[in-house]
Amino acid sequence: MAMGDRASEEKRNGGDWAADMGLGCLLDIALLVALVVLLDSDRGVCAVAYMLLLGVPSLIVRWLLHRSGVLHRSLGGWGGRLLGPGFVLLAVALAYLAPLPLEEDDAGGDPPAPVAGPENGPETPEAPDIPVGTPPAPEPGTPEKPHWEGEVPPGVRYVPADPDVTLDDALAELNDLIGLGEVKAEVSKFAKFIHVAQQRQAAGLKVAPITYHMVFTGNPGTGKTTVARIMAKIYRALGVVSNGHLVETDRGGLIAQYVGQTAVKTGKVIDFALDGVLFIDEAYSIADGGDQGYGGECIATLLKRMEDDRARLVVIVAGYPDEMKKFIDSNPGLESRFNRYIHFPDYSAEELAEIFRSNARKNEYVLSEDVERWLDPAMALWTKDRDRKFGNGRYVRNLFEKTVERQAIRVSGIENPTREELMTLTMKDVGIELKDPAASDED
Repeated sequence: MAMGDRASEEKRNGGDWAADMGLGCLLDIALLVALVVLLDSDRGVCAVAYMLLLGVPSLIVRWLLHRSGVLHRSLGGWGGRLLGPGFVLLAVALAYLAPLPLEEDDAGGDPPAPVAGPENGPETPEAPDIPVGTPPAPEPGTPEKPHWEGEVPPGVRYVPADPDVTLDDALAELNDLIGLGEVKAEVSKFAKFIHVAQQRQAAGLKVAPITYHMVFTGNPGTGKTTVARIMAKIYRALGVVSNGHLVETDRGGLIAQYVGQTAVKTGKVIDFALDGVLFIDEAYSIADGGDQGYGGECIATLLKRMEDDRARLVVIVAGYPDEMKKFIDSNPGLESRFNRYIHFPDYSAEELAEIFRSNARKNEYVLSEDVERWLDPAMALWTKDRDRKFGNGRYVRNLFEKTVERQAIRVSGIENPTREELMTLTMKDVGIELKDPAASDED
């Protein structure tokens, strides 16, 4: 073949190649769309995977056949057009003959229903707001563990769930607390509301959205942490959370020291609290200034996770009444997610005296007559002009611990003390300290 004829032939073949490739691609796309519609999901995914694997070999074979002129001589212009669909059909054949192993969802079934709340909008039968029933409990005596494995994050206290506690047990524990009449009534009404709502849902009736997140307001030592632990038990018993452990933390456990680390630190604490209750004490301090915006990063992370994990996370925040109101009002996201408030009033002098006596009974001590006469007037004196920093129940607990310590020192000087001497607390043991001992780390 002359040089001019050869160049003309290559030019003609090149033009045919471009036209064949363009039309071939259109046929490939049309056939791919048809496969997605006609094949079941697993076969379709396998076919697409094989097509991706055969894509490069298909182009190489087309080019080689074009260069050799085999397609043009044997099939004319349809050679390059039909080769692409041929590879598509080969991929479909492989999908049926040798399907690829596809990763399945370990959980299986439908995704969990979101926790009810105003952010979720009105409820629908297809997406119920309230989980029905109690998740299966482990065998009696089996220690509960959070879903998240690893060390407890710094600044966090982990309170494991008790699988044997029922709703009646949790409410009885609440009612055994001294004082807190209004708190007990609010928690009891809320538990009944959840239970009846679950019964309505089980009967196929509509249920009102429920927000499980809570705000506890009150001065130090008024029982907020204690009631948060009981709420975790109540939520587990009602099936609101599947595990029911409590994760206690504060600003120090959530805020990091450097830019970009707060979101990671907060996320780890939330991971640890999933399927349970996250309790944040003195939560208002998160938004305090002086942290170069780290508090805002923490709040943004918390709000996002409360939405993303709304079926697995309940958050309870606590702190002084005025500060907590400002904290919640400072962010529309916080305001929409926290709309259930419970206020913890200060203990009365009589209640504080009873707390001291209760601590003595639980630890097998008895009060001497002079301590009994002194206790009520002393509590009345100490609570007369107290401010919001007064320790309430924390004050009394620390006073009792100091009293027991002094009693042990006194009794250690008695040779062969009697049972009565080992149990009795006297005025010498109480001492004359009238100031609030060092505050402890829980209410």
